[in-house]
Amino acid sequence: MSRKQIMSAKAAKPGGSYSHAIEANGFLYTAGFGPMSPTTGEVIGTDVATQTRQVLDNIKAVLAERGLDFSNVVKVTSHLQNLLEDFAEYDKVYREYFVEPYPARTTVGSNLFNILVEIDVVAVIDKN
Repeated sequence: MSRKQIMSAKAAKPGGSYSHAIEANGFLYTAGFGPMSPTTGEVIGTDVATQTRQVLDNIKAVLAERGLDFSNVVKVTSHLQNLLEDFAEYDKVYREYFVEPYPARTTVGSNLFNILVEIDVVAVIDKN
C-alpha cells in the first residue's frame, strides 16, 4: 500500500502530529478540521453556521490540493458540540457545499474543545 501526505497552505495548520490528509488506495482521508483560520490559527465565528463554513472551507482547500472537490466526497463524519441545538443550522450550511446525491454521513454529539463543529471526509480519487 502506498500512502501520500496531502497538505495545503490554504487550510489551518495542524494543531498536533497529523497530516491534513492521506491519499491511499484510491481514496483521500482527511483529518478532522475545526473552524480555524488558515492565516492566524484562531477560531473563526461564535455560532455553528459561521464555524461550519470555515470548517468546510478548510476541507475544500485540502481537497483542491489533490484536484478534488465536494463532489468526490463519499463519506462525512461530523461532530457537533451541541447536537440538538445546532443540527438544523449546521445542516443548512452543509447543503451550501454538498449537493445530491449527498455523501453518506454520520453526525454525532461530541465534547469539543472551544469549538462547535469538527468534520472529516473521505473522498474518492477519480482514475481519469
